[in-house]
Amino acid sequence: MKTSRALSVTLLAISLVATTWAADETKPAADAKTAEAPAQPPPPPKYPFGPDSLPQAGVPQGKLEGPFLFRSQVFTNTVRKYWVYVPAQYQAGKPACVLVFQDGQRASKTNGSIRLPQVMDNLIAKHEMPVTIGIFITPGSRGEEYREVGGGNPNNRSVEYDSLGDQYARFLIDEILPEVGKTYQLTQDPAGRAIGGFSSGAICAFNVAWERPDQFRKVISCIGSFTNIRGGHVFPKRVRETDKKPIRVFVEDTLHDLPNPTDPNRDWHVQNEAMVAALKEKGYDFTYAFAEGVHSDNHGGSIMPDMLRWLWRDYPK
Repeated sequence: MKTSRALSVTLLAISLVATTWAADETKPAADAKTAEAPAQPPPPPKYPFGPDSLPQAGVPQGKLEGPFLFRSQVFTNTVRKYWVYVPAQYQAGKPACVLVFQDGQRASKTNGSIRLPQVMDNLIAKHEMPVTIGIFITPGSRGEEYREVGGGNPNNRSVEYDSLGDQYARFLIDEILPEVGKTYQLTQDPAGRAIGGFSSGAICAFNVAWERPDQFRKVISCIGSFTNIRGGHVFPKRVRETDKKPIRVFVEDTLHDLPNPTDPNRDWHVQNEAMVAALKEKGYDFTYAFAEGVHSDNHGGSIMPDMLRWLWRDYPK
C-alpha cells in the first residue's frame, strides 16, 4: 500500500512502451503531434469494502440521530447540519470517547464511500476501538437556510476548513461538544478524542489537533488539502520547526491526487508526501497509506476500519 510515486511512474512508463510496441505491429506510427501528447494516468481503481464496512450478523447496531440544525456564534451568519452516532454499547453516565468527522453529509451515510456508522458498529463490537460517540458535521451554509450549493458542499466550507488558526477548534470545543454533551457524556481525555476528514476536511482535522492538542490527539487525514488554498502548504515547514506535539496521525493519499506540475504548493500528493516526511523527521506517532488513484473518497473509505483500528490500538493504555 505504501507505493512511491517514482515506482508508479516507472510502471506506467513500462506499460506505455509495451502498448506502443504492440501498436507498431498493426497500424502506422502516430504523427509527431500525437506522439508528443503527455501520458495520462491510468483509470482510477475501484477499491472494495471489506467486511468491517458492511453489516455483520449478530453485531449490535448503534443509532444515528439527526440531522440537527445548528447556528454558530463562532462562524456567525451560518447554519449547518450534524448527526450523532450513538453505539449500542453506550451507557448513560459513563464517558464515551469522541470521533468528530468533517463533511458529515458524506460521513454519516451507511451506503456511501465512508460508512462510519457501520464501521464503528463492527469495530466497537470487536473491541478494536472504544465505545465512541460519532459527531458528523457539515460545513456551514451562509445565511438563514442550510443549502448545499449545486447539490455539493455548503458555501462556507473553504473558509472553515482551509483557513489556519484556532477558529474551527473553538467552534468545536466551545459550541458543538457542549451541545452534544447536554445529551451524552463525552470524555474530557484528549487521547480519547479523534477527528478526521477528507480533502479540505482533512487539513481542518489536522489543524484542530495542531492548535488544541489539549482537546484532540488523534487525526485521520484522507487526501488532505495541505496546499495553498488558504495557506495550508506551510504545514510541513511548521511541523519541522515546532516542538513535537502529542498527536497521532494517519495520513492517506492517492498517487494522482490533483497533480500540479507548475506549482508544488498546489499539488495535493506532493504536499502529502511533504507532510509524511516532516512527521517522520520530527518523530511523530504516525503512519501513512499511499495507493493508486485520484482525488476521491474511495481508497480512504475502503481502509477506514484499518485507520480507526490503528488510531485506537492502545486505548486505554
